[in-house]
Amino acid sequence: MNLVRAELERLTARRFVQLMVVLLLVAFAVTAATTLAGSHRPTEVELRGAQEQAATEIRQMEAAHDRCLRIKAGQETPTETDYVPTDCAEIDPGRMDRLPIAANYLEGVFTFSVEARPLLYFLIAFLVLFGFLVGASYIGADLNSGGVVNLLLWRPRRWAVLGAKLGTLLGALLALSAVASAAYLAVFWLIGQTAGHPGYLDGAFWASLGAIYGRGLVLVLLAGAVGFAIATLGRHTAAALGTVAAYLVVWELGARLVLDILDAARPDQWMLSSYLAAWLNGEVSFWDRHACRGNYDYSSFCDGSYLLGWGSGLAVLLGLTVLLVGGAFTAFRRRDLI
Repeated sequence: MNLVRAELERLTARRFVQLMVVLLLVAFAVTAATTLAGSHRPTEVELRGAQEQAATEIRQMEAAHDRCLRIKAGQETPTETDYVPTDCAEIDPGRMDRLPIAANYLEGVFTFSVEARPLLYFLIAFLVLFGFLVGASYIGADLNSGGVVNLLLWRPRRWAVLGAKLGTLLGALLALSAVASAAYLAVFWLIGQTAGHPGYLDGAFWASLGAIYGRGLVLVLLAGAVGFAIATLGRHTAAALGTVAAYLVVWELGARLVLDILDAARPDQWMLSSYLAAWLNGEVSFWDRHACRGNYDYSSFCDGSYLLGWGSGLAVLLGLTVLLVGGAFTAFRRRDLI
């Protein structure tokens, strides 16, 4: 008996998996239809007007930065309406991550270069939930119903059976997520080309979108493995759902509130959601409320922010996943399944 093929057939035959795939397609269709209905192809007049507005905004930002430098040099006297930060670099257009673009001033127009990232984040969030729920129900239902025991009568090697189940799950999740994400982006790219505005699609944009795409696929696989591991440890799908609910309520909400009351330094670095955001976005910035305390030198700029990068995010998420999966395999090997 081909164990992997049998597990793949069992996975695709599950009604819950089929229901989640249908929900994915429905969400996909509704989002695309809503976007298409609320967009139109901009005219040349609209494009020129938007480009002029963006250029005007950039010139105003450059003028404000130049005026700040002159005020700091004592060449001009500030008025009540002037915004003069401690460091003029704060309002330097050359140092800003994003400058105003024409797409910001197009009303009722879907711009692919602007909307692609939020749309991809939405799909990744759905796929992460999909992976976790499918991973938990896939093994949880078999453990609860005795299906694993029946399978072990044919293949009395526990790690081989559990490994085949996990491998089949991750392979199926990877294939579905890769195809769904690529098709999803392709549809919205076509909408931008035919019923909207494509925007500025340079190499940096595609590299950034590809990085989010790749990190999202990894996150889906980690979510599926975590759901699978927790359900294996708890011998039930509900164990995975209860564990996540308890973590969100007790730690992400309760502990965060306690740390805020205690005025703890950098509470975000103790939250799993921070590392999840750091991995998915590449890096994420947080504010350290203690960093600038006692700094009375108003002539210098105090930056109280700190960064969490994708490396630390991946290390925490991968470490947690390996720990849970390793514990699940160890418990499965020693546990009485009857």
